[in-house]
Amino acid sequence: MSLVRSGNVFDPLSLDFWASADPLGVVRPLAEQCPVLTNVRVDWKETPTAHVFKADLPGVKKEAARVEVEGGDVLVISGERDAREELAGEGEAWRLAERSTGGRFRRRFRLPRGARLDQVQASMEDGVLTVTIPKDEAKKPQVKAVEISG
Repeated sequence: MSLVRSGNVFDPLSLDFWASADPLGVVRPLAEQCPVLTNVRVDWKETPTAHVFKADLPGVKKEAARVEVEGGDVLVISGERDAREELAGEGEAWRLAERSTGGRFRRRFRLPRGARLDQVQASMEDGVLTVTIPKDEAKKPQVKAVEISG
């Protein structure tokens, strides 16, 4: 049984969004073969001391999520969701399947200068991954008095 992401015409990752622009039926078969790479919602907040990322990963086990730093300035949040376990039984049929299951995800964020990539911390609680990246301490400008001659 193959489940595809269905949903609403206002969601650009939904197959319903592309259905009217796909009279030859090309999008659905391609979408069934490709993992959805951007189906993770992420908030990025900058505080005076850190960059804080919060990613919604419902149904993803901590062991299946990865946090990496690429090239010294790119944060990568990736992993894989378990396949849907609740298969339809005898006399049952799926009418709608909007929850993302069984696929890889990957989000990349280019970090600004001053991010302390050697001190990245990540934690996961209740399906929310939190990644905290401290910032370099802002150096206070050094003030030096200059004697005025004349």
